[in-house]
Amino acid sequence: MNLGERTAEQRWLLLIHQLPTKPAYFRVKIWRRLQAIGAVAVKSTVYALPANAETQEDFEWLLKEIVEGGGEAMVCEARLVDGLSDAQVEALFNTARDDDYAEIAQEARDLIATIEANSRAEKLAEARSQLRRIHKRVADLVAIDFFGASGRLAVEGLLGNLERIAEEQPMTEDPSKAIEPIADLRGRTWVTRRDVHVDRIACSWLIRRFIDPDAVIRFVAGKGYVPNPGELRFDMFEGEITHEGDRCSFEVLLGRAKLTDPALQAISEIVHDIDLKDGKFGREETTGIASLIAGIAAANKQDEQRIAQGAPVFESLYQYFRQKRG
Repeated sequence: MNLGERTAEQRWLLLIHQLPTKPAYFRVKIWRRLQAIGAVAVKSTVYALPANAETQEDFEWLLKEIVEGGGEAMVCEARLVDGLSDAQVEALFNTARDDDYAEIAQEARDLIATIEANSRAEKLAEARSQLRRIHKRVADLVAIDFFGASGRLAVEGLLGNLERIAEEQPMTEDPSKAIEPIADLRGRTWVTRRDVHVDRIACSWLIRRFIDPDAVIRFVAGKGYVPNPGELRFDMFEGEITHEGDRCSFEVLLGRAKLTDPALQAISEIVHDIDLKDGKFGREETTGIASLIAGIAAANKQDEQRIAQGAPVFESLYQYFRQKRG
């Protein structure tokens, strides 16, 4: 497909919103959320994302936050006809990402200089910690680098150098936080929103693989659903098992089921970074798994089909991490 054909077919999601003047922190919070999902401003109160199911979900969660905070918002899908062209909007995205990549590249160069000037063990340990944070930031950017900004290549080269320099020092893990268990997870009917993506696909695999092989999973409307007795809602706005703080539903479900297998913990980090787009863990496998799940979602409209095709992806990932430990 040539550039003219691609841009002619490009469709955009627009978030049009109005925020209350007070409290001021709420306006900052929404601005930060817009930055985190990679939206760019095409007007002062109009933000754009390339149209797909995942970006639509990002805007829908944000719309919910805006309305609950006393603001007004709507999301619409649009094709640019006049004024800004598709190429100009794509350039806005690439400029924003290149600025982000340039900032990280400078931080990486400074870290390399620090390590070369002082290679004591404690300095290497500190550098490894900083490298982990940089990886998180890069993973975050990759998730919202919709059009392949050129600055990514330079950053990846610098990170390769940093990995080589700091490879002697093992990376420390943050201690996990306790999550209260839910009793009797077997024999339940599991309910989640229609149009499943990575978090819900991964949760469905986890449920049927490790919690209840005979589990029934139902797909319902995302809003207004009243649960029946014996049902557990997951990855829903008011669900029993859903996002808690900075944890995605898969992470919460692991805690509730008391599953501590390191291979599952590794998968949870990948699901987290794909779903929340915050680059918290920065695993190297994340980008590839994100592409696989996006392809499954694009090729399958039915939720059961998505889960059926997504399950082997997570099963293979699970076996990979188990063997990697060995």
